[in-house]
Amino acid sequence: MAAVYAFKPFARYARKAGISDSLLCRAARDIAAGRIDADLGGGVIKQRVAREGEGRSGGFRTIVLFRSGTDLFFIRGFAKNERDNITAVELALFKKASAVTLRLSQTDIAVAIAAGEIIAIDCEGVS
Repeated sequence: MAAVYAFKPFARYARKAGISDSLLCRAARDIAAGRIDADLGGGVIKQRVAREGEGRSGGFRTIVLFRSGTDLFFIRGFAKNERDNITAVELALFKKASAVTLRLSQTDIAVAIAAGEIIAIDCEGVS
């Protein structure tokens, strides 16, 4: 599986919402295996993530930047009861972010991690 990362604002949201790294790793594995909830185009995916101990339908929605053969980046999260979906303007911005993010080199990613802007999620050994 490709490397899994979270942008700092998403990581902050996930921590406050109680979304564990293991839940994110499961979602990332589903995406990498082609089990995608909604492909919004341009490398932008909407993927449901369950609340701990519950099903996915009442859980969280995540916006993920990913294309086959690239690393995976969690960029936005929200609870289903907070809002129904993202706006067309947000989608356009996510597509622009995807175009840049999915072309980052490993050196660029390492610099962003060192600056605290991107957080690496360790999915090794997570079932």
